[in-house]
Amino acid sequence: MGEKTVTVSVRGILLAVVVALALLSAYLVGNAGNGGSPAQAAAPVAPADDAHPRTLTMAGTGEGTAVPDQLSFDLAVGLMRPDLDTALSDASRVMDRVLASLEDLGVAKGDVQTTGLSMYPVYDYHQYSPPTIRGYRVTQRASVLVKELEQGGRAVSTAVATGGNAVRVSNIRLRVGDPDAAMKKARDAAVAEARTKAEQYAAAAGRELGDVVTLREVSAPRRADVAEGYLLQNGRGVMDLAAAKPMPIRTGKDRLTVTVRVVWQLG
Repeated sequence: MGEKTVTVSVRGILLAVVVALALLSAYLVGNAGNGGSPAQAAAPVAPADDAHPRTLTMAGTGEGTAVPDQLSFDLAVGLMRPDLDTALSDASRVMDRVLASLEDLGVAKGDVQTTGLSMYPVYDYHQYSPPTIRGYRVTQRASVLVKELEQGGRAVSTAVATGGNAVRVSNIRLRVGDPDAAMKKARDAAVAEARTKAEQYAAAAGRELGDVVTLREVSAPRRADVAEGYLLQNGRGVMDLAAAKPMPIRTGKDRLTVTVRVVWQLG
């Protein structure tokens, strides 16, 4: 009787263990179907670099050269007369004569722009009495563009010779009539320089240069000075150009530079 009891108890224990293992297996399988264990939930994800590709940013500077083919200068006619009306009319007549002489040289009316008019009284000052008005000074100003450079020197000399002591010429500048061709060369050179440096850095890092993401011009075109502005005066004994030959002009070269910033993808 005792042996049967022991045998039944052992069988009961074994049965309970089998049932417990079965229940545990079912629990684990169920959790796996519902998202897995915490260890399984922490499965590795794609690197952040796959969602945000690496980029390489590089700047480049290019330069283009052009020979100036135009000339510009500022023109001023100044006169003093006893009364304001006479000063205004006389200054206008002198300016008209000067502009007519420039038009005879081929300077179009559209290439002359009025830039200013000033009028003010001129006083005589006395030691023991109030100042008295001696007259009025009137100055008319205009900017002139000579599109044919070979006429530039002659235009300056003609303007001074025509206006006499009343004329002042200043701010003489050489210009490039069509700077687009030089700017194209400068931009092409800037992008080429940026690409060469970017390819070098990409190769050093063991990567390949991919597509361009952005390209931006970061500096405005800068023109190098090719002619200093200067003043020609014949009214105060500085220079008498009434019978002078055309002013000689040396064009030199006009340099235009541009800087770009380019962003590439890294393959």
